[in-house]
Amino acid sequence: MLGKTLPDLTVESSSGKSVNLKDLKGHKTILYFYPKDNTPGCTIQGNEFNSFLKEFEKLNTVIYGISRDNLKSHDKFIQQCNFKFELLADTDEKLCQFFDVIKEKNMYGKTVMGVERSTFIIDENAKIIGEYRKVKAEGHAALMLEVIKQS
Repeated sequence: MLGKTLPDLTVESSSGKSVNLKDLKGHKTILYFYPKDNTPGCTIQGNEFNSFLKEFEKLNTVIYGISRDNLKSHDKFIQQCNFKFELLADTDEKLCQFFDVIKEKNMYGKTVMGVERSTFIIDENAKIIGEYRKVKAEGHAALMLEVIKQS
């Protein structure tokens, strides 16, 4: 994925606006994919990104969390956790497919297809400059902040 330019893909945002990936220019962007709203790991990850949000903003970096959940689920998750950044609803899996984050997972002895926790850093020209797969939720936002500081 490194070096690729973002495609012309539009998804709905928790802000009520549509977000087109090719329009993510003029600032750095972190797109973090997570499996499911309101689950323990996803809550930890979201809360950590939220806690560093002001620092990311000082570095001209926008955060978007992405899952296959719908906007209603995202709204509930945002209200429950008081997130100050937007969540994108990839209900048709267009973004998941482009970023290749749908993977075979083992859940309670059953094989299912689910979102592999992954993060991508996008530069000011909508080009992918960072790719992180099989991410651990705890501590990941702090790591991404350090990467952004050094980029």
